Amino acid sequence: MLQYIIKRLLLLPFLLFIFSVIAFALIQAPPGDFVTSYIAELAAGGSAVEQAQIDALREQYGLDQPMTVQYVKWITRILQGDLGVSLDWKKPNAELIGERLALTLLLGLFTFIFTWAVAIPIGIYSATHQYSALDYFFTIFNYFGIATPTFMTALVVMWLAFKYFGVSVTGLFSPEYIDAPWSWAKFMDLLSHIWFPMVILGLDGTARLARVMRANLLDELKKPYMEMARAKGMSEWRLVMKYPVRLALNPLISTIGWYLPLLFSGSVIVATVLNLPTIGPLLLRALITQDMFLAGIIILIYCGLAIIGTLISDILLAWIDPRIRMEES
Repeated sequence: MLQYIIKRLLLLPFLLFIFSVIAFALIQAPPGDFVTSYIAELAAGGSAVEQAQIDALREQYGLDQPMTVQYVKWITRILQGDLGVSLDWKKPNAELIGERLALTLLLGLFTFIFTWAVAIPIGIYSATHQYSALDYFFTIFNYFGIATPTFMTALVVMWLAFKYFGVSVTGLFSPEYIDAPWSWAKFMDLLSHIWFPMVILGLDGTARLARVMRANLLDELKKPYMEMARAKGMSEWRLVMKYPVRLALNPLISTIGWYLPLLFSGSVIVATVLNLPTIGPLLLRALITQDMFLAGIIILIYCGLAIIGTLISDILLAWIDPRIRMEES
């Protein structure tokens, strides 16, 4: 196991290099660049810019150089600990990401706990009470959660809350606390608002994990070792929780690899709809304005989290399921 972990950690820099090339190529793929978007924005406002000014802007931001040169300079600065400066915000990327990092991780952690705390009990109950009234209810709930886009659910709930209760459920703070310094009152205000985006963001994941848990647990409950354990007199609840539930968790644990980047970003569209001060809307704006240095570093962070999440999944799978053995050679 230790040798496997070391191998994966040694592979991490190479994978990040590959992902950095892909990320930089992707953000360079759309036609034009940040200056093009900036000029179009000025033109929409009725301002005209001369070609000399356009050339000066491209030279200022280093956009007049070949893409390979831009990439080498960008990755070199990252290796030196410099995440660069946002072309759109005119602020260091580290500062922009840092401003939203704590709220992003807190919301992601709450969503992760909510998803697993709800999905696993639903899956266990549905499997052990197959075709019961609650099983049918949870099945309909799961279909609804999977089939309905989370941003649409957010829009519907926002409309209902404003129309019938006259309250706004967007954002993570009340208006008086948005720019206020951190205090106990502001933290409590955050907790009073965070539940709604937590439920909206966790609805899809809860439905999917509950379906997976139910299907895998049903498969385990029909295996011969269950009949043997029952024949030896083991109580049904203890038997279910000790063996089949533990094995049915394997597919859920394997999702951590892709869930970790989602935990960091949240749903980009849902976060934009709900006006959440998280990383997701920051990435969306960077892509729209072609702020390639900010978009590139966020995408690179997502890739790194995906690699780390996959490693965590593999380790947890080997720990929970003794049948899984990692290569030692």
